[in-house]
Amino acid sequence: MAFIARLLRFLFWVIVVSWGVALLRRLVRRIALGALPSQACVDVPDEAIARKLVRDPVCGMHIAEVLALPLRHDGELLHFCSVACRDKYVSETQRIAANG
Repeated sequence: MAFIARLLRFLFWVIVVSWGVALLRRLVRRIALGALPSQACVDVPDEAIARKLVRDPVCGMHIAEVLALPLRHDGELLHFCSVACRDKYVSETQRIAANG
């Protein structure tokens, strides 16, 4: 009878420990997934995930083509990361043209 009691006690603790490990694993996974930058404050629509990156000629930042602000200048299509970079490019181009 003592053998069966020890066996049942052993099985009970195996089950308790395995549940504890499973809960701990879930907790660690949730913490790790919550810390990823993909869940940052920036709200990017699913269709905005592009396969092609373009480079801003002013600041050099790489940005998805669908998120970039396009500007056709001298027959060339340029992409900018922000309105400020686009305006800076246009003003510098006009200034260079006025001096040249």
